[in-house]
Amino acid sequence: MSRRRMMVTVAVLIALIATTPAQAEKSFEYSGLYSAWAQSQQDFFFGKTDYNDNYAVQMLRLNLKFHANEYVGAATRFDMAQGFWGVDNADRTNDRPGGRDGFSQLFDFKDTNFLLHVDQAYGFLKFPDQDLTVRVGRMHYQLGNKMILDNNLDGVQVDFTRTGTWRLQYSKVSEGLDSLTDNEIESEGEVVADGEDAHLFALSFHNRTRHLQYSVFGSYYLDQSFDDGGSYLPNDLNYFRSRFAPNVTDLYVIGLTGDYAKDNLKIKGEASYLVGEDDLDNPIIDPNRQFNDVNDGDISGWNVYVKADYDVNDMVAFGGVFGMGSGDDDVTSGEGNVNKIRTSGFFYLTEVWEDSIMPDEEGITPQGLGAPNTRGYRELENTTAFQVNATVKPVEKWKLFLSYTYLMATEEIPAWSVGEVDGVQQTIVDYGAAADDIGSEFDYNLSWAVRPSATVGIRGGFFMPGDGALNLINGNTANDDMAYETKGYLAVRF
Repeated sequence: MSRRRMMVTVAVLIALIATTPAQAEKSFEYSGLYSAWAQSQQDFFFGKTDYNDNYAVQMLRLNLKFHANEYVGAATRFDMAQGFWGVDNADRTNDRPGGRDGFSQLFDFKDTNFLLHVDQAYGFLKFPDQDLTVRVGRMHYQLGNKMILDNNLDGVQVDFTRTGTWRLQYSKVSEGLDSLTDNEIESEGEVVADGEDAHLFALSFHNRTRHLQYSVFGSYYLDQSFDDGGSYLPNDLNYFRSRFAPNVTDLYVIGLTGDYAKDNLKIKGEASYLVGEDDLDNPIIDPNRQFNDVNDGDISGWNVYVKADYDVNDMVAFGGVFGMGSGDDDVTSGEGNVNKIRTSGFFYLTEVWEDSIMPDEEGITPQGLGAPNTRGYRELENTTAFQVNATVKPVEKWKLFLSYTYLMATEEIPAWSVGEVDGVQQTIVDYGAAADDIGSEFDYNLSWAVRPSATVGIRGGFFMPGDGALNLINGNTANDDMAYETKGYLAVRF
């Protein structure tokens, strides 16, 4: 080798050595899910109206994580090609065929049928010497078992992990008028639009022993945008929650969770207490939307949840669930009831009664009777639940889950109707016909792991309504047909 060629070779090697470490630090991670399901829902109004809904839905979700080095990076998650089969990516305006009545307006502004929806996008910085991680952007916010808070929100999260994990979370939940103003807009001396913000603060501590993981959390929610007669929760969500819920102008939450696992036994539990204020005066219950109860300005509530599973052997497991959430003993006066801040509906209890993954949050369609059209309770709102279940694995790759759940209202649910009182159209509540029997439900889920990371199955349930459920959804007990749902599904993870 000539001297000149050797020098060039050495120079190239030096350049490669100098650049390789920086290049090697960069990395990229991805994971995702393709999910499709065909669903049939029957008699969700218990025979009061004809209810026969059959549809197919799909979603492709992609998680991406970029590392500039081991301390700095960014992450995002987005959904692609999600929507109902047979519904094109139509323009969501008055120009589409059929006008505003041509497609459901209950879920406006939700991107459900568009090509790309970004759920999360944030940057992160790690400071190992201080055991500190900071994330800034749009991220997942969760407290406990997804009963209190379960949402993607914009803000800042800080984790300190020297002793256990302390997590401080802040989010600007709402920018008032979907704009960048904090001003109030007045007309003839009255506030017609309030641009103030809504904020969320949370602090949690997570730790573990040999068999127990536990956490303690606290949260404060503040909405300053209620001078125009409506609050972000629930008025500005663009979907219906259950009837007779309070406005939330400020709310304090404290809770405790625990997950215990030893040998064949697993137990998880949660207890939480909420207290706050509803600073809006709602003298009557709106007959058209029935958002709000009428209260004295004070709101409070609580949740208790225990889930136990025991593996008898590799083929059989048994389990049980007890859940109880507070309710409102009078939706026309006194204190109002509140059980959560904001959730996406991923707390699972049953297939039909409570299950409701919202199209504006994480899912595609309303799933169960907690959906905005039927407006049953979600999570443990005014619900006491007792469930027994069993999981059987008869052969390799096959699994069958069966459950029976008995549901009752923690506080009696009144009947209601719409009429005139002193010449004013409003919702009339009848506690003389109140009931606490929500009903009972049988559920099943049969799955087949056809290939690693690929599962197909069929699931569903049969809900036998009690008078309490009939009152909540229909306002009376005149119709009591069984509601049922069947869903075939495919899930491919990568």
